[in-house]
Amino acid sequence: MLRESTIAFGYDFNMAAISDRSVDTGVPGGQVILDLVDAVFAKRRTAEARLAVVDNLGAASLVDAVGVYANFAMMNRLAEGTGIPIPGAAIEREADMVETLGLNRFLKH
Repeated sequence: MLRESTIAFGYDFNMAAISDRSVDTGVPGGQVILDLVDAVFAKRRTAEARLAVVDNLGAASLVDAVGVYANFAMMNRLAEGTGIPIPGAAIEREADMVETLGLNRFLKH
């Protein structure tokens, strides 16, 4: 969804920015959005991160960003809670993203 939405809006999103903050996201306000996600996930400095989004992108963008975060969290928890398996084709299709983000370390072998 993330990849497709950036394509739809014409952004040249660099997924490596998610795990390497020295990389530009290619999305306007991408760094403050990443800071917000990190703050919410870590449950610290959330007020500061929210204010940074509002100051840089506006209140509506804060609502959108938090809504997207909540949607992804909900989908992941539902999938994990029900034991939905990840199809092999999906794993192969997303191999570049898994590699870019360094997620291979979490795979069970």
